Amino acid sequence: MTFEASEMTFEASEITNSTDSSLALMTKTEFFKPSSAPLVQSGSGSDVVYTPSDPGGLGHSRSWFSYEELIKATNGFSSQSLLGEGGFGCVYKGLLPDGREIAVKQLKIGGGQGEREFKAEVEIISRIHHRHLVSLVGYCIEDNRRLLVYDYVPNNTLYFHLHGEGQPVLEWANRVKIAAGAARGLAYLHEDCNPRIIHRDIKSSNILLDFNCEAKVSDFGLAKLALDANTHITTRVMGTFGYVAPEYASSGKLTEKSDVYSFGVVLLELITGRKPVDVSQPLGDESLVEWARPLLSHAIDSEELTSLADPRLEKNYVESELYCMIEVAAACVRHSASKRPRMGQVVRAFDSLGGTDLTNGMRLGESEVFDSAQQSEEIRLFRALLLLLIVELTSSGSHPHSGA
Repeated sequence: MTFEASEMTFEASEITNSTDSSLALMTKTEFFKPSSAPLVQSGSGSDVVYTPSDPGGLGHSRSWFSYEELIKATNGFSSQSLLGEGGFGCVYKGLLPDGREIAVKQLKIGGGQGEREFKAEVEIISRIHHRHLVSLVGYCIEDNRRLLVYDYVPNNTLYFHLHGEGQPVLEWANRVKIAAGAARGLAYLHEDCNPRIIHRDIKSSNILLDFNCEAKVSDFGLAKLALDANTHITTRVMGTFGYVAPEYASSGKLTEKSDVYSFGVVLLELITGRKPVDVSQPLGDESLVEWARPLLSHAIDSEELTSLADPRLEKNYVESELYCMIEVAAACVRHSASKRPRMGQVVRAFDSLGGTDLTNGMRLGESEVFDSAQQSEEIRLFRALLLLLIVELTSSGSHPHSGA
């Protein structure tokens, strides 16, 4: 069964260092893609082995598919095979002649954007081998068509399990497991890949789950390779509203710490059960991060955790684990990018259940001190974007709470 969720993404062109940069807000419905299992190695569990016909392709461990093969696999890209639609194209379920189920991402090419997306994604994913990162099965380049092929696993996304209507409550032990796994996958991108990889769109709908609730970070379509410089200034700010780090949204300054902020928002979703942006909340509480900031400080000071814990858990959590998650989330969503931890530190914090120092030499609260004018401008920008969303939904006949 496929669920829908209204999702806001934005991009800012000609970004300057001013927070007055114009932002074009787009609303679209994104269906959830299924998670992808680890790549099946050549010859394991299959009599049919697809190999690249292009010697300059992804190498012997990756597969080239003809467009005709993918047409057959997806029943002609029929509506019955459609799994969902994202920012750059549709995803279809397919079946190979050997019985292997796949998910085929058919990219849009409009304005050349889809082709750039494809080339970046193939180059990046071809380097990645990690149990907590989605693996590429194959690809297709034929005329102006660009497709990516993944293994199909039907257990959906973290967003679906946290926020999907009618879903059972995600157990606390699984939330901790998911957080730790996603952290390891992201740390691998940041610290073990050469060159380093910045995901640039970390969110709960890009964290896929297998049936053991092992997290797999997916969708590197918005990923940006971090070159030799410590930061990268991009003219296209891309990401999902509610997850984007403030310095990235305002200036286009992209670092690994931008991903850390987004990961902190995901942790807050796991802790609280709330969406990153929820227009049904009272004015001023629509943003999960801004609502949570004072509660995070209070919880760390007083060790009183119930104000943040997802009430659906009915206190069925391990307090030491919840406290650790709160500490890590608070550190990740600091306003100052330089004061956020590295993902490797986050992994160690989970491994030691809070034994790792994430303060970077600061007392609680110091990291939240920053220019008040900047904060006011960020709040103004957030509310302006929120108003545009509501106007767009109203004009299209959709209700902002309908999830469609």
